[in-house]
Order: sequence, then C-alpha cells, then structure tokens
Amino acid sequence: MLYPVENAARGIIDLGGVWNFKLGDETDPGETCGIGEGAEPIAVPASYNDQKDDPAYRNHYGWAYYQRKVAVPSYLNGQRLMLRFDAATHHAKVYIDGALAAEHKGGFLPFEIEVTGRIKPGTTAELVVAVDNRVNFSTLPIGNEGTTPFFGSDNPGVPSVEAAKVWRRAQNLPNFDFFNYAGLNRPVRIYTTPQAYIEDITLVPDIDGDDGIVRYAVQTAGAPCDREVTVKILDADGKEVAAASGAKGKIVIPDAKLWWPWPGTPYLYTALVEYGDDSYGESFGIRTVRVEGTSFLINGKPFYFKGFGKHEDSAFRGRGLDLCLDVKDVNLIHWLHANSFRTSHYPYAEEMYRLCDREGIVVIDETPAVGIGAGEHTDPYKTFQIREHHEQVLRDMIARDKNHPCVVMWSMGNEPDTEHFPESAYEYWHSLYELTHELDPADRPVTFVCCQNNYERDLVTRTMDVVCFNRYYGWYNLSGDLDAACYGLNMELDFWEKQGKPVMITEYGADAVAGIHACVPEMFSEEFQVEFYRRQNAEFDKRSFFIGEHAWNFADFATIQGCMRADGNKKGLLTRDRRPKMAAHYFKDRWDQIPNFDYK
Repeated sequence: MLYPVENAARGIIDLGGVWNFKLGDETDPGETCGIGEGAEPIAVPASYNDQKDDPAYRNHYGWAYYQRKVAVPSYLNGQRLMLRFDAATHHAKVYIDGALAAEHKGGFLPFEIEVTGRIKPGTTAELVVAVDNRVNFSTLPIGNEGTTPFFGSDNPGVPSVEAAKVWRRAQNLPNFDFFNYAGLNRPVRIYTTPQAYIEDITLVPDIDGDDGIVRYAVQTAGAPCDREVTVKILDADGKEVAAASGAKGKIVIPDAKLWWPWPGTPYLYTALVEYGDDSYGESFGIRTVRVEGTSFLINGKPFYFKGFGKHEDSAFRGRGLDLCLDVKDVNLIHWLHANSFRTSHYPYAEEMYRLCDREGIVVIDETPAVGIGAGEHTDPYKTFQIREHHEQVLRDMIARDKNHPCVVMWSMGNEPDTEHFPESAYEYWHSLYELTHELDPADRPVTFVCCQNNYERDLVTRTMDVVCFNRYYGWYNLSGDLDAACYGLNMELDFWEKQGKPVMITEYGADAVAGIHACVPEMFSEEFQVEFYRRQNAEFDKRSFFIGEHAWNFADFATIQGCMRADGNKKGLLTRDRRPKMAAHYFKDRWDQIPNFDYK
C-alpha cells in the first residue's frame, strides 16, 4: 500500500483538525449512523482518552463516534478520490451521508475506501466514523473475557471480592501492559489519483560487487491506458542514474551508495514510477539483510543491535501521531548512540518508518499479537478466534512496510504462551513463520518474541531465524537479587548457545522512579536500574552468539492502573516527557564504545 503523497499528479485533502465527538455504548451502530445531539470537540489525529479530564473518556469501552463535514473542491472533477484512515482503534465503521461505506478490523494499520462516486467534487458530505475499542479473545492485542486484570491480585475466595467480580465482568480489561488508547490515532485524508493509476510498487534491493540491483514490480489499475510503466532511479540529488521500462524487471545502479545504519550514511535513492498521467516517487535504500550462523548481517557485515522497545505514547495525545515527538525521539536515539528499536507491540505510524529510513535507525517491525495466553488450563491456539485476523495483519503490515530499508526483521508477535501447550504453539507460530517468509518479497529474517518461560518446553522460539527473548531476572523474579539473577540468566544463555542461532534480548529492565536515589542500589531507585543493566550486560558481552540488547523501555509509558504500576510503567531510560534517568547516561557511554558492526 502506497503512502499518500502530493505531486503533479496526486493531491491530498488533510482531514485533521477538530471534529465532533460523542461517546457511545456497546450497541452496534448498524447500517446507518448519525452522531445526533450532545457532540463535543475532539482533536484528530489523537487518542480521545485524555482529551477531557473525565473518567467516562479515560475508561471508556465500546463505540465512540466522530463526525465532520467533508468538502471536495470542484477542480478535482475527473480525479479518483480515496478516503484513507491510517489507523482506527480497533474496529471501525465508516458512514458517508448516513450510509455505511466500509468496515475494518484492526487498530494499527491503514485502510482506504474509494469515494469517487460518493463524494462529488464541488459538494459537501457528512462523514461519521464509529470506532470500537473493545478487546477480547478475537482481537489483536488480546483482551480478557473473564474477570482478572493483567496486573493485580483478586484475592480469590474472599466473599466481597468474589461478589465484586460479577460487577467487574462488564469491564473490558486488556491482557497487555500498555494503556488501550483508542480512536482516530493517525491521520485521516482524502488523496487523489488519475483514473489510470499506480496501485503499488515493490522494490527488492541487492548488491553485486560495487553495483546495486533493484528488482521491481509495479501494479497498475483503473481506466485503460496505452502507455507502459517507466521507472527512473534518482540519486539523493535528484539525478537519474538508471532506468527501465515495463511493469516488472531488474535495474542495475552502477557504483551504488549503500544504506548504512547511523552513524554510517543511510543513503536513499528514489524510484520515480510513471504510468499514463500518474507518477509516484518511492524512496528506498540499497542494503541486504540475512542471518548466517550466529550472526545477523547487514550488507554482509555482522550487526549488533543497540536500542530498546518503544511505545507510541505521550501526554494528552495518547497514541496519537506526533511528528514533533518522533523527531525528538530519533534525535534522542542518536544522542544515546543507539541504532535500533522494536515497534513494541504493534506497527507504528508510517511517518516514523520514513524518518528512520532517512536517519538510519534499524527497526524490528512487530504485529499487535500480544497477550496470546489464558493460563495453564486453556489452550489459546484452540480457543481464541485470532488466526484469520493474525494472517491479515501480517499481510497488511508487510504490504505497507516492505520497501522501508530501516525494516530488517519481522516480529510476528510478543510474549505468547509457548510453554503450557507447546505442540499447539509450534503448529500455530511455525506456520505463520512460513507464511511471513512467503509474504515478504525481500525475504527478511522472521522472529517472534518469547516471554519468561520454561525455555526447555518451548518448541517454537528455537526455530526462529533469530532468537528474541524478554527476560526480567532480578525484577519480576529473583527480585532485587542480582547475583541470583545473573546465575539464572547464564543458565539460560548456556541453553541458547547450544541452538546455534543468533540471540538477542528484546526486553530486560527494572522500574526506576525518576528522582529516587539510594546509596545501596535497591529496587525502584535509579541506581538499581543502572546496576541491573551493568551486571546483565557484562554477561551478554561474554557470549559470541549474542547479537543485541534492547532495553525495556525507551521512555516511561501509560498503563492500566494497578498495584504494580505507579502512574504507568517506569522502566524507561527516559521519563515520559523525555528527561534522562541515570540509566540513559549509562547506556549513552556504553553504546558509544560498542560499534555497529564486528562487535563480536
């Protein structure tokens, strides 16, 4: 799916701004919908939860309604009109002049509707978007359908607590440790194309000696057109360096400049595709990615991941797109001498990937398949109705992100149960692993991220291209005892060494409340957070098969309230407003001494 652009052939009408908004209930809006009376102002794009200091907004579950008028200028007559939503959390119904025009499931990837015949140039239409933020055993991420929250103690057997569970059953509780921010979190736009148009572009780069190779495929659609597709490769200065004709082929770029992670040069070319009256410029980088033995290779050189998990999370906007914050975060990534992050635990807004392409930040791209587990007595792979949706999310994510040079690996999901039902887990995840490889034209490495489990029973993680695991030795288990934590960590690392795979830790960390200090490092102090990382990193450094460290988390973030969370998750190296803790300075110094390549 192509990102909306403005050029001589295409236009954009940005529908961001202040819309009308109204909270609903759990009643499905049906085939026709209007917002009715009592609407309040709401900003788009942004989550609605924190835009009004009201528990009804913050804790809402069910449908909510957005409404605005849409005017299409008369000079667009004859153009094809597409209404695009970059994300609507988690289930959306779109109405034009009261009639249902489209429906979509999934809160983190774009969908679009052709409205050429529905909204005529020179007229105004009413647009209503109904969004349902409820999560359950059929959504990604997963929600609880029982009464137990993700965090906290329910004191089973206590009569008053058991009685209160009947009331709680009506609530919609997440099975994941981040706040369920909802609404129109990303841009809403109308974009235009000619009637004969470029539908999609696929670019697969390779290297042959000093030359770059691009295998390309262009999909066209719409009105008949007697002109063939042409492709021009432009360098960073806009100079043509190669060209080809036809909808599919191979282009050789002599003496190509490669895309290297920062602080190398993330050089970008542009494939300028023309078809009839339409044109589209897709930026790309010449770089290769593969796994060889226990190494992860970028452009044939062993790469070491330095970075973190992140969240799309900020005050007021929630999970809403914030370009200023994206630029700030990328500059902080550079300041920390990091080179990578994982899109935990969902695909991010595409604006961030485009920025990472330009700035040389390596990305592990992850689906929202988080929370797949229901305890030792319920097999989620036989009871959760998620497989079809999970496959569609993988298709949509790869279709959107396949051309980004920053994306070096696909993560199919985060911390599923692979211990209690190991055979079911293997059947589910390994078949998705094979599908992911089939879907990606560039055949990048594929993984998923396993949780703290009995790794000897886990049959899936060891079969991934890269072993990615989240471990909290010294925090959630062996709490505060870093000697025991390192002992347990080394026992596990001995196990992974025998698998002959590259291994990286994708989450590890300790909560630190900014400003809490201790002469003797103890839990929740900034000193303990530093000591936690210092001790465990020393063990990772001894292992030649160990290819990366992603701290949890880049910055503090909002979660569901609970007795384990004080104003959110405090495991950030930075506070939520991006002030560095002691651990940020520790990693800044450490990562400055670790090169991107040939570290081990």
